[in-house]
Amino acid sequence: MGARFITPREPRSSRQPKGALFLDRDGVINAPPIRKRYITRWEEFRFLPGVFDALRKLRKTGRKIILVSNQAGVGRGIYPSTRLQEITRKMRAAIQNHGGKLHAVYYCTHTPERRCRCRKPRPGLLLRAARRFSLDMPSSILVGDNATDIETGRAAGCRTVLVLSGVTARKDVRRLNPAPDFVARDLSAAARWISRQK
Repeated sequence: MGARFITPREPRSSRQPKGALFLDRDGVINAPPIRKRYITRWEEFRFLPGVFDALRKLRKTGRKIILVSNQAGVGRGIYPSTRLQEITRKMRAAIQNHGGKLHAVYYCTHTPERRCRCRKPRPGLLLRAARRFSLDMPSSILVGDNATDIETGRAAGCRTVLVLSGVTARKDVRRLNPAPDFVARDLSAAARWISRQK
């Protein structure tokens, strides 16, 4: 099993490179799993409060919005890649029905033991998206809910936002190294900050 991306084919842009918004999934868009390590079926997927409004606001920034997520449950054989694709398809449809958009979705389905280049905190997923969409990484922003996400964004040359709607508590923020550029309560608060950035 390798890294997977699920996105409609789009022509490469010949315009001046522009920054993107990279979003982690669990803890940013949906509630992280509590009793299990992975969300294995659509019935377990719960959008966090305010996410649809936030994604509509982020869409208005004109940036590509790209989801990047580790999903090693596929590599471990806990659930099949077809289930991940089903979850992704329904997630994207729900977001689009509420006026938002994910321009692309990139997953790493490797286990940590594979030591691949695409599993966060390595920046492989972001760099792949940068090549495909001709992105300017210093103008890009990654939003995540844990230290691994912040490391990934820094490794790719992005600014970073930590949201507290996932696994990281506010009391733990000061121990993060590297530190995020901004800390937000959730994606809604992150979207307000991002909307003011160039």
